[in-house]
Amino acid sequence: MPLMKLKNAKEKRVGIKQSTRALIEDKVRRLYIAQDADQHVIRRIVTLAEEKGVEIITIDSMHQLGLACSIDVGAATAVEIKE
Repeated sequence: MPLMKLKNAKEKRVGIKQSTRALIEDKVRRLYIAQDADQHVIRRIVTLAEEKGVEIITIDSMHQLGLACSIDVGAATAVEIKE
């Protein structure tokens, strides 16, 4: 299950801004995108991840992604940081 990899990751970043920053700095192993996130919000980060060759994993909901990141609110994106 892909969410278990994120949940058990030693280091992760949650949210559009933090995820984008980590991608720009080439620190990302995997990008997790919530399927119900607004497309105009995540379009740029998806393009950036594709350009960098980062694996993109789609999760059913922002709620599920938030729970996997141990936060009480939904998350549009999260990234697993390289070790």
